[in-house]
Amino acid sequence: MATHNWYKHYPKGIPEQINPDEYDSLAHLLDIGFEKYAHLPAMENMGKSLSYSELKEKVDQFASFLQNHTQLQKGDAIAIQMPNLLQYPIAMFAALRCGLMVVNTNPLYTSAEMKHQFNDSGAKAIVILENFACNLEEILAETKIETVITTEIGDLLGGIKGPITNFVVKRIKKMVPSFSIPGRIHFGHALRLGSKSKFNPITLSGDDIAFLQYTGGTTGVSKGAMLSHRNLVSNLEQVCAWMSIMLKEGQELVITALPLYHVFALTCNCLVMFKLGAKNVLITNPRDMPGFVKELSKHQFSVITGVNTLFNGLLNQNDFEKLDFSKLKVAFGGGMAVQKVVAEKWLKVTGSSLAEGYGLTETSPVLTINPLDGTDRTGTIGLPISSTEIKMLDDEGNEVPMGEPGELCAKGPQVMKGYWQRPDDTAQVMHGEWFKTGDVAVIDKDGFIKIVDRKKEMILVSGFNVYPNEVEGAIASHDKVLEVGAIGVPDPKSTEAVKIFIVKKDDSLTVEEIKAHAHEILTGYKCPKHIEFVDELPKSNVGKILRRVLKEQDAKVNTYV
Repeated sequence: MATHNWYKHYPKGIPEQINPDEYDSLAHLLDIGFEKYAHLPAMENMGKSLSYSELKEKVDQFASFLQNHTQLQKGDAIAIQMPNLLQYPIAMFAALRCGLMVVNTNPLYTSAEMKHQFNDSGAKAIVILENFACNLEEILAETKIETVITTEIGDLLGGIKGPITNFVVKRIKKMVPSFSIPGRIHFGHALRLGSKSKFNPITLSGDDIAFLQYTGGTTGVSKGAMLSHRNLVSNLEQVCAWMSIMLKEGQELVITALPLYHVFALTCNCLVMFKLGAKNVLITNPRDMPGFVKELSKHQFSVITGVNTLFNGLLNQNDFEKLDFSKLKVAFGGGMAVQKVVAEKWLKVTGSSLAEGYGLTETSPVLTINPLDGTDRTGTIGLPISSTEIKMLDDEGNEVPMGEPGELCAKGPQVMKGYWQRPDDTAQVMHGEWFKTGDVAVIDKDGFIKIVDRKKEMILVSGFNVYPNEVEGAIASHDKVLEVGAIGVPDPKSTEAVKIFIVKKDDSLTVEEIKAHAHEILTGYKCPKHIEFVDELPKSNVGKILRRVLKEQDAKVNTYV
């Protein structure tokens, strides 16, 4: 509840409030970090490392190119569409220093999804990996994009490794479909052009928009959350304050497997770790689990972030437990619920806790984190971070008593300015100053918050609410289950029934085993009535299981009477 004294649960040393104006803008943060940590390693990808001073040199060059060789002006939108490569932070940091609005774009988007995002944002420029340029070609004439900068995977790897990588990707693996975009500029050429002129710093304020960060579109059309420089500064200050009892400036090495175009990695891996002077190892393709584990073996990492499916995937790699975890301080889980069985196995294998946090695109993203003082709060999303208020509301907008489920609402300096050019949509998610998350949560007797589930994904069985998270967590505890997704399907007797989709870890798993297991853990109406084994589950760009897609796919092939 809004009046709850959350702060009494805070570990010693964490402030109740942070200064949201610690930096004038993200550009101010970058300038300080580049100077403060000049001699330290900043970013590494595919074996190529850049120090903070080397990173600054390339950021300055690209910023100079944007400023002196394009028509872009402060406040214009620029899209960036690529996986985790060194080119990503260079383009992003340069755009922020030029006062542009960054539109982070999922590389896996279809042409139609790209067209919607680019037209909705009014993007005038794009930096895109050539692997996806064929999709851009299809819709470019229907957008306002005037400047196209293309890059290849190996462009910044240097020496002969870069050209060889590009040759293999294009000619051997044939990962670059043919395309034709007249007037496009190659990333390397842009850097060379920028190096011949000087970048003139732009005056920015905290109210200027830094990112148009598009929601996943899991319910309705994808919308651009306007995240200001102050929003992002606030959140990185909040997260840094929380981490201060464990992480030290200039001493950390973070593994960034989540894509930088996702708000979780954007804030927690990129901006927070920049402020701390950490070394950031960018993983381009974490779905290649054996390759990912091989890369991990090269680093004594102290921090790693991910989602439940990523951690679960690592734990199911035989070579993962052979890694050196002696420097690992903490793993942060977000994006979806961290299942108890995964958290327990992670602790057993790595000797380090898997701390769950919670947030949304609209909140930059972090709202709550579990304490890093060794307290075991598996199954909760922790406490509101500094300068953040939380309360639970019922459908009529009234606060619910402690221990009762309600919609989680939040207030703090990290909450977005609103949805880009969508005042009606903005009004629907705001309750005065409070942002309505759409998630159902409860506060336990110790004052910790637990997410019950997404309000719109709740399953109604004979008048009882069944939350997919609970069902998935129960089924995932079976030794032969790798992954599971739960949805509600029509049922003539009970309105809806629970259906689960399972990816097997062991081929011998049967429906009867799952039913018996479910009845041991879940009350009758929560037990799955329908069980289907599948080869894989549909997931978002960060590995979050997409129940909406499961529901749509199931409805096309099944009727329940």
